[in-house]
This record gives sequence, structure tokens and C-alpha cells, in this order.
Amino acid sequence: MTKIVLTHAVEDVERWLGFKSERAASIGAMGASNVVDHVAADGSKNVAVSFDAADAGAIQAGLASPPPELVAAMQRHGVIQPVAAHIEK
Repeated sequence: MTKIVLTHAVEDVERWLGFKSERAASIGAMGASNVVDHVAADGSKNVAVSFDAADAGAIQAGLASPPPELVAAMQRHGVIQPVAAHIEK
């Protein structure tokens, strides 16, 4: 398993946190497990999501060309592009 961390800004942190289980399910559908949300300690609107992935390439491909349901979920959650992926090495 490879640890991956996604970072991005959001429109509203509390709104984003309200979608925790939906986000975990969406990321899980791409083959991830142990999905954990993180918020910036400085109170900014920057957040991160960490998770384990059996196939990091599949995650990267899904983010590069997200299916419509993922795009819709990101919009509901208030995700602000770009989303940066950090991969464990």
C-alpha cells in the first residue's frame, strides 16, 4: 500500500467536513482505504486528505480525468482546484 495525501483549498471548511463519509466513499471507490481528513492548523481554508492506495497510478488517473460523479462530489464539498497529490516514496 502507498500512502497518498491530497491537498487543496475549500470554500468553507465546516461544509467540507460535513461530507466526510461521502468523501471517504468516493475515494474508497477508487481503491483507497483508511481515508482521513485534515484541516490547516492556521485556520485557513487549506485541507488535506490522506489515505492508503493499492494502486497509486489508478488514483492519479482518476484525479487527472475524474468521472462525472467525482466532479459533482468535489463541487458539493466546495473543493477549489488545483488538487495536489503527494505520494509516499
